[in-house]
Amino acid sequence: MKNKIFKYDFLIVGGGLIGSLAAIELFQKKYSVLVVEKNNFLSKDDRTLAVNANSRDFLVKLGIWKKLKNEQEPIEKILIKDYINKKDLLLNNTEESMGSVVYNKTLLKISRDYLLKNKLLISGIDLKSSDIKAKSAITIKNKSFYFKKIILAHGKNYENNANIIKTSFQTNHHAYVGFFNHKKMHNQIAYEIFTTKGPLAVLPSPNKNKRYSTFIYSTQDQMSMLDLTKLIKKHFQLSHGLLSLKKSIKYFPINPHLAKPIKKDFLLIGDSAHSIHPVAGQGWNLGIKDIQALSKLLDNYKIDDSIFDNIYLSKRIFENFSYLAFTSLLNFLYDTNNPLSREITRASFFILNKAPYLKEIFIKQAMGKISLV
Repeated sequence: MKNKIFKYDFLIVGGGLIGSLAAIELFQKKYSVLVVEKNNFLSKDDRTLAVNANSRDFLVKLGIWKKLKNEQEPIEKILIKDYINKKDLLLNNTEESMGSVVYNKTLLKISRDYLLKNKLLISGIDLKSSDIKAKSAITIKNKSFYFKKIILAHGKNYENNANIIKTSFQTNHHAYVGFFNHKKMHNQIAYEIFTTKGPLAVLPSPNKNKRYSTFIYSTQDQMSMLDLTKLIKKHFQLSHGLLSLKKSIKYFPINPHLAKPIKKDFLLIGDSAHSIHPVAGQGWNLGIKDIQALSKLLDNYKIDDSIFDNIYLSKRIFENFSYLAFTSLLNFLYDTNNPLSREITRASFFILNKAPYLKEIFIKQAMGKISLV
C-alpha cells in the first residue's frame, strides 16, 4: 500500500464553476476524475452569472438546475441600445426564456457539494500546472497519482502553460460590477447599452420583489461611485424608477485572449482557454461549450488516441476565436466612433430589425443554440 499509485483518467486543476461542472459531466460519463483546488473555502463572490439557454439545458442534464429552481431569474427579453441608432434592437424568443441569471456562489456551492459527496475534490492544494505532466507520477497530499489527461480550468498563470492568441482589436478596458435597487419591476429584461465610453449591461437579479438588478460597465475611464450612480440613473431611471446603488462595487481588468496548451495531454477549458470582452456576456457560456465539446469527443474517441488533443483544440479554437474577434471588433467600432464605424452599426441594426430570419439566427446564437461558425 505504501507505494500504491492512484490511477485516474482526468485531473482537473481548478475547482471553480467550469472545473467543477466539467468534473461532474465526466464523472457521470463513468470516467475517473479528480479536482484539485487551492482554496479550502467557497468564494464570497456575490456577482451574478448570465446562463444562456444552452448552458441551462446542460445544467438540467446534470441534475443541477432543479436545485436552482428558486435561485434564478429568467431572462425573457434582451434590449440592445446605443448612441448611434434611434431604434433599439429587441431580442426575445416565444418558445422558451433566453436564459437565466444566478448567483455565482449559489451554483458553485451546489457543484462543490456534488464533488465532495462523490469524493472528487481535494482542496487546499495550490498545484502548479507548470510543475506537473500527464502520465507521470504526481504527489498530492503525500499520495501518488497518475492521470491520462490534465485539464486546466483556472484563470491564473495561463501564460506559463500556453501560447496566447490575441486579436488586433484589443482595448484597455476594465470592468465595474455592482448591484442596484429600483422602484419599478425589471420585467425580466436584460439590457446592453453601448455608451460613448463603453458598453453597459444590466441584468435582472434573483430577488423575490423583482426590483434588484446587477450591472457591468466596461470602460477605459476611472469611475467613482458618484460617476457610476449618475451613469445608471441616466440610462435606467425612466425604465426602473427611483434607484440606488449598493456600495460593494467590484473592479477588474479585461484581458481578451485565447490560449493553446504547450504540453502534451493538457486540455484547456473556461478561463484557461479564453477570455472575451464582457460586451456579449458569453464568456462563461463558452466554458460550458468547452465541456460539451470534450464530452461529445469522448463518445467517439478514446482519451489515449494520439489525435484526441488536436481534435478537441480544433473543435473549440474556431468558435472561441470567432467570439473573441466579434466582441473585440464590436467594442472597437463603438470606441472608434468615426463615420465608417457608425454606418456599420446603423446597417447592422437595420438589417436585424428588417430581416426576421437573420434576427432569429442572432437570437438562437445569443441563446447558445447555434454557433457563430
